Amino acid sequence: MPRCGAGGWSQSPSRRSGAAFTTLLLTVYTILSKVHSDPNVYPSAGVLFVHVLEREYFKGEFPPYPKPGEINNDPITFNTNLMGYPDRPGWLRYIQRTPYSDGVLYGSPTTENMGKPTIIEITAYNRRTFETARHNLIINIMSAEDLPLPYQAEFFIKNMNVEEMLASEVIGDFLGAVKNVWQPERLNAINITSALDRGGRVPLPINDMKEGVYVMVGADVTFSSCLREVEIPQNQLKCSQEMEPSITCDKKFRTQFHIDWCKISLVDKTQHVSAYQEVVRGEGILPDGGEYKPPSESLKSRDYYSDFLITLAVPSAVALVLFLILAYIMCCRREGVIQLVHHSAIQKSTKELREMSKNREIAWPLSTLPVFHPVTGEIVPPVHPDSYDNTSMPLMQTQQNLPHQTQIPQQQTEGKWYP
Repeated sequence: MPRCGAGGWSQSPSRRSGAAFTTLLLTVYTILSKVHSDPNVYPSAGVLFVHVLEREYFKGEFPPYPKPGEINNDPITFNTNLMGYPDRPGWLRYIQRTPYSDGVLYGSPTTENMGKPTIIEITAYNRRTFETARHNLIINIMSAEDLPLPYQAEFFIKNMNVEEMLASEVIGDFLGAVKNVWQPERLNAINITSALDRGGRVPLPINDMKEGVYVMVGADVTFSSCLREVEIPQNQLKCSQEMEPSITCDKKFRTQFHIDWCKISLVDKTQHVSAYQEVVRGEGILPDGGEYKPPSESLKSRDYYSDFLITLAVPSAVALVLFLILAYIMCCRREGVIQLVHHSAIQKSTKELREMSKNREIAWPLSTLPVFHPVTGEIVPPVHPDSYDNTSMPLMQTQQNLPHQTQIPQQQTEGKWYP
């Protein structure tokens, strides 16, 4: 019996051990159920396969919001890849428009993957808590009876995006409209491709423009007269002029689907066209050399030391010769030697004049002092340089008194001269 204590209700040790064992069993059952909960799908080869990755299914893998009562609307994105490989199989595509919308896997399985399970790893990322959850999707491709259907038509729908077209009710409405026009006994959707995967341009975010989607359907009867109206020369001319052709059955689609009839493609599989074409040997085509045979492991080792030296020695020798030629031209055959000598003389004279200008104690030149005639004693003014040709005279006269030269009087006071 439970009894009440200071801390609340308590149980006996046997009851506690039984509760712990029950909790352990529930935990093991939950783990096993998660391990074995990988869904299996069985699509048919050549028929459109669509699998929706629901966000609600993965929300239970992540903890709820800390505040009770709030709506759990975490942004969740998905990453899908083939087990053991970085990407999905070539026939399988994936799209998710926003982190708040469901992801969709879609494509048309091929017969090459029949007979073996294709395991797709699905990793969900919670963009709020940065937690991840992983599940596997096992795809078992089955062979379809009487497939592929011999008559196939591909429509381009301008007012739809690929995720909108993949909805079951939308693709069902489209197949119903095609069945009313074509009147086949069996009609299947073969593949759906976004216009962006065909080289289309991303539409501008105005006027609710759509990317466009290609939908290929197959039937067991030949094409109806309405579908063949696009092959009429008048409609072909309108298509070449980027005008809408006149199709009588367009009104059966116009209410929900805007079809570009100029891009419709009709394929008749009953007309067997040989895929083998004889290859004409010519320019650009190499002869068939058979299978590639890799070299054996018993090849002899080769010494590349001499090749390495030659590779370095030849360019180094050429570079050295060019350097010597350039040095000879720049140093030994320089022009303008006379100009250089003249420039050196000018620099030397300039240096001497600057040294002389620094010494202000030197006596004034004789040509700048008043002199007197040695015979008459009259004062003679200095000789003006314009009165004679001074091209052959030195710039500075000597200041030393020669033995045969008369002493020049020095000025003592203003107006008087003494010998």
